[in-house]
Amino acid sequence: MGRISARVSPLELLKIKREKRRIAKIPADGRWIAVIRIRGTVNIRRDIADTLRMLRLHKPHHLVLIPFTSSYKGMLLKVQRTIAWGEIDFDTFLELLKKRGRIIGNKKLTDDIVKELSKNKFSSMEELAKAIWEKKVSFKDIDWLKPVFRLHPPRGGYRGSIKKPYELGGSYGFWGKMINELIKRMM
Repeated sequence: MGRISARVSPLELLKIKREKRRIAKIPADGRWIAVIRIRGTVNIRRDIADTLRMLRLHKPHHLVLIPFTSSYKGMLLKVQRTIAWGEIDFDTFLELLKKRGRIIGNKKLTDDIVKELSKNKFSSMEELAKAIWEKKVSFKDIDWLKPVFRLHPPRGGYRGSIKKPYELGGSYGFWGKMINELIKRMM
């Protein structure tokens, strides 16, 4: 952390450490977390690059949904300077699935395709979204649905700098429920 302290005042560094401790205390209860990669690959340590690869975040502006478990929590804390993450709500998830959901072959997700590829298990995108949200099926069970959502850069830009944490007016790190606003600006 010595490299960053030249750009960040001691008071800001203390706030960052407090925020990291606060995030560590958040219970890992399995709720859905949206993770968006906001920084590129230049000068990234190998362990951080490997963690981003495990999260399936290969490029900036890619979004994945993960359950908030203790193992994922450790991964998020490790790569928090390259991502923005927070609690997604169901309405945003459904809108994300409708606007940016893709199937293998990069075709847009529609109700007809959902019905056809699920062999009438799901009759619409709403049913599919509800089943995923309630963890009746996972992205691994639905092999025809891409688990990564490719988004546009946010309209109006990111909040502040992508080199500062969210708590200090920047963009990386834990956004909480405000991640829904960022996702809507990126769709």
